[in-house]
Amino acid sequence: MKFVDEARIRVQAGNGGRGCLSFRREKFVPFGGPDGGDGGDGGSVHLRAAPGINTLADFRVERTFKAKSGEAGSGNDCTGRGGDDLYVLVPVGTLVRDAETGEQLGDLVHEGDTLMVARGGKGGWGNAKFKTSTNRAPRQFGPGLPGEKRSLELEMKVIADVGLLGLPNAGKSTLIRAVSSARPKVADYPFTTLHPNLGVVYCGEHRSFVMADIPGLIEGAAEGAGLGIRFLKHLQRTRVLLHLVDIAPVDPDADPVRDARAIVAELKKFSKDLATKPRWLVINKADLLPADEAEKKAKAIVRSLRHKGPWFLISGVSGTGTRDLAEAVMRFIEETAAPAAEDDA
Repeated sequence: MKFVDEARIRVQAGNGGRGCLSFRREKFVPFGGPDGGDGGDGGSVHLRAAPGINTLADFRVERTFKAKSGEAGSGNDCTGRGGDDLYVLVPVGTLVRDAETGEQLGDLVHEGDTLMVARGGKGGWGNAKFKTSTNRAPRQFGPGLPGEKRSLELEMKVIADVGLLGLPNAGKSTLIRAVSSARPKVADYPFTTLHPNLGVVYCGEHRSFVMADIPGLIEGAAEGAGLGIRFLKHLQRTRVLLHLVDIAPVDPDADPVRDARAIVAELKKFSKDLATKPRWLVINKADLLPADEAEKKAKAIVRSLRHKGPWFLISGVSGTGTRDLAEAVMRFIEETAAPAAEDDA
């Protein structure tokens, strides 16, 4: 299925049913009085985050969602049946905005999160509700209120603990294949990854985290170069970024230090919050150099970048260093999650 992370839809809640104009007719009761029932309420439209949906592609086909209207009231004080609410399933991690005002209506970040986006109309009163001491035979009734209508913008941001960042062909897809069961496309040319891929990394019983691989960035991505920066939003929910650097690029003019700085500059252009996230340096493709030379060159890169955080020398192809990296990430996630768990308690 095609990966789509943005969509625009229209939702329409059901109208309220019309109230009834009716008078009681009963033998030997010449003045039975009004007995018109109220109309039923219209159904509302809700969005619900559901597992197993990884794209908004379905909303490119079906764009309008309408809930049922309430039924009209009837005599003998019978209220009309209310319209059923409509629940539209969306991916976990969907951000919802009003398309006309830009107002953020909600963020469905957990499975089962539900957001009402259009409220059903109230059913109209039957004439029985208009009876007073001075108006014993009212002929008024309510027509029922219309349901809300809205145009919505949906934006999906994948839910992941760890995000992979780097130039095309830095080895991000190879790394996620090495530490998880994800099988993104891997080839010896740039931009083989065209949309985000997720992989679950297992580090023992009840210990796992989700890793996200996005298409590679190049200098000028903020201005639209390469695939641009539109996929960077999928890293905004992560706890830590792994910045992959190719220790032995094929291009003789390539400079790992210069390229790494260019990626950081693109991050800052996209979002200051994303640029300040914890970012670990992962120097990849160590298998292309002798072990001593790879270690020496990796330390030189770290010094040149003045990187203060953790760094790792790995080979995604051979798997060297990948388990140590995964374990370190797992410990970091467990440590940073602990304060939040205490607050919830």
